[in-house]
Formats: sequence, structure tokens, C-alpha cells
Amino acid sequence: MSDIKITNLRKSFGSVDVLKGIDLDIKSGEFVVFVGPSGCGKSTLLRSIAGLETVTSGTIAIDGRVVNDTPPSERGIAMVFQTYALYPHMTVAQNMAYALRIAKMPRAEREAAVAAAAETLHLSPYLARKPKDLSGGQRQRVAIGRAIVRNPKVFLFDEPLSNLDAALRLKMRIEISRLGESLPDTTMIYVTHDQVEAMTMADRIVVLKDGEVQQVGRPMDLYNAPHSLFVAQFIGSPQMNILTGAKAAAFPAHYVGVRPEHLEIVGGGGGAWTGIAVHSESLGADSFTYLDIGEEELMTVRLPGTAQVAAGTTLSVSPKAQHYHLFNASGRVVAA
Repeated sequence: MSDIKITNLRKSFGSVDVLKGIDLDIKSGEFVVFVGPSGCGKSTLLRSIAGLETVTSGTIAIDGRVVNDTPPSERGIAMVFQTYALYPHMTVAQNMAYALRIAKMPRAEREAAVAAAAETLHLSPYLARKPKDLSGGQRQRVAIGRAIVRNPKVFLFDEPLSNLDAALRLKMRIEISRLGESLPDTTMIYVTHDQVEAMTMADRIVVLKDGEVQQVGRPMDLYNAPHSLFVAQFIGSPQMNILTGAKAAAFPAHYVGVRPEHLEIVGGGGGAWTGIAVHSESLGADSFTYLDIGEEELMTVRLPGTAQVAAGTTLSVSPKAQHYHLFNASGRVVAA
């Protein structure tokens, strides 16, 4: 088992509070993603779990054992960094086996563990190569393989795909998700600022802002029922449209949020909001039209890919029935 329980965790650097009382339970075998903007504390929280940061107060327990004072090497954790951190003079096989060799594992067992991990990660043909002879995606797989062979209780990933191009990120998202499925008893915690990675990979997402947890839940629960204006705008691409002031007058709330796909065109100018199309983008299956309705931000409307809206066209739109979100002046959700 590899349950993790974090209780009232605080971390300060001098007078700067980076983590402000984090409470979080992670179940054994879960794939949990920490997501949030730069500086929100997600990497500090991950490094605290790993033992790479000393916490100011609060507790971290793994399998019911408080590990605050336990060295990183004794926590049963393996960490994968965005920079790969491979030894350039070693082959793939030697990189993957290094920690096992330091632990004095017998050679036959080391080779068997490396072979099994290489098979899982499709690295078998590359075991004799050096890192310089590999692509970015292959190097990242080697870094993951180096962690797998240690048979850890917990995998920690610190923005492992940020150095890869879009096509490789997609491929590695799939591979890491499949890895999680193949290791059902291993807990995985993944840090990213990319909400697409969070939505596509996580069993549960932890949204952080300014060192505090804003919301925890399954990806579609956060998408469909955000608890705050921040979560509503952070989760989802393109962002949720937010209306306030006179544009929100018809709704009993300070802010009204509507996702682009939940807006529909209303003929005769009878919609909730009317504006001028200033730009359209066709992405094949979908197209996006951007309306100037007199707000600081343009309103994004998601339409079928075949839709053609010329610049200068006047459109009137309304949210589909019950497909809107209401927030008070503090940015907290209120009942519709």
C-alpha cells in the first residue's frame, strides 16, 4: 500500500509562505496531478513529499508512517525530473541499473529488472546506446525506466514533458498513463502547469493557487462544477467566458461563467449577449468565433468546424439551458 496523508503542511522560505496549511489524502494506486500557475507551490509540495525540502510544520505520512525526518532514499519514492538527469557517459542499460548497482543488487537481478522495464517502455532496442543518441522522448523514457527498476511505492513526476514538442508530449502522456495502469499498486503524483495534461491523465486533480488548495476532484467534476472563479478559468481550454456588471444583470450573481461550447446563436438578436465577430479560427472538427460584446475580453464561441462566420457579422448568443456558472463577488460559486 502507498497511501499518502498530508496534514496542515506549511513551508516558508524566510518571510515568504509558499505552502499555507495543505491537507490532502491520496489513495494507494491513484494518479494525482498537482496543477496551477507558476509560483503556486506545486513543485514545493512535490519536493516536500520526496524529502528534498524540509517542511516548516505539519506532517507527511506514507503508509501511515510520518516521514518528515526520513531521508529521501528511505521513503520508497522515485522521482522523474524534467531535465532527465541521465549520465551522458553511460549506456541506457547502465543508467537504468545505476541505483540498483549502488544498492549492491546481484548482477543477474539487475539485468532482469532493466530488461523488464525496457520492455514496458519500448526501450529494448536502445539499451546499448548513450543518451546523446536518443530523442527527447526516449531520454524521458529512460529516466522513467530508471525509476521503475527500483520498484517504488510512489512515483513523483516534476513537469517531465515540458521540454518536449507537442507531438512527443501527446505520445508520452499516453505512455505515462499506460504505465500507471500497468502498476495499479503504485501511487503516482504528477506536477504540471499544463491543464491539458492534468485533464487527460489524472484520476484526481489538485488545483493550487498561492500555496493553497483551491479544489480537488476528478477532471470532469472540476470542469463541470468548479467551486471558484479561479478553477473555472484555469480548467478548460479555451477558457470559460466570464461576464460581470451590466452583462451579468440578468443573472443573480456578480459573475456569470459560460464555456465556449455552451453558447448557442439566437436569431433576431434575442440572445443574452450581442456582439460583433472580430475573428474566427477553423480547427477542422471545431471552429472558434471571437465576439466583441463591449467587455475587456472577447467572448469565445465554439461552433462546428463547418461554420463560417465572417468578421463584422453581428451575432446574438445565449447559454444553453443550465449550462452556466454563477459566482459571488469573492469568486466563490453560488447556486444557479
